Amino acid sequence: MARPDKAAAVAEITEQFRESSAVVLTEYRGLSVAQLKQLRRSLAGTASYAVVKNTLTAIAAKEAGLDNLEDELSGPTAIAFVTGEPVDAAKALRDFAKANPQLVIKAGVLEGNKLSAQDVTKLAELESRDVLLGKAAGAFKAALFQAAYLFTAPATQAARTIEALREKQAAEA
Repeated sequence: MARPDKAAAVAEITEQFRESSAVVLTEYRGLSVAQLKQLRRSLAGTASYAVVKNTLTAIAAKEAGLDNLEDELSGPTAIAFVTGEPVDAAKALRDFAKANPQLVIKAGVLEGNKLSAQDVTKLAELESRDVLLGKAAGAFKAALFQAAYLFTAPATQAARTIEALREKQAAEA
């Protein structure tokens, strides 16, 4: 590539690094164009998937403040730039890798922290954000119901005791 082309490519990759909430590096050796197209479709909405040049990506990563990716940039590399939910993108990559073993997840970055391939797999095993928020809301609701029950229990107990005393007095009279 000529110098201006390389500078433009580095600037574009740097911008994608900065706009992404997470990044997953993969090796795509052995995948056909049709399989890559299928992978891009499965990532649609949550991530964009691009084949990149390692040297240009290393420069772009440094410019974006991600110095810890250089070790992973070897061999044919493609990157999933996650703009949606990182868990959803990790699940899509994991599922595609199960169906197509040629796709190898190398590493990732989530909120500036480097993830190993095992960490990306663990991320994929998490439930989605909506499900986790729903579970938290359910736990809060249960705690509120329990507190309300505890606050009303003494009043209910007092009412029952008074009613029992009144019935006892009525039976004695």
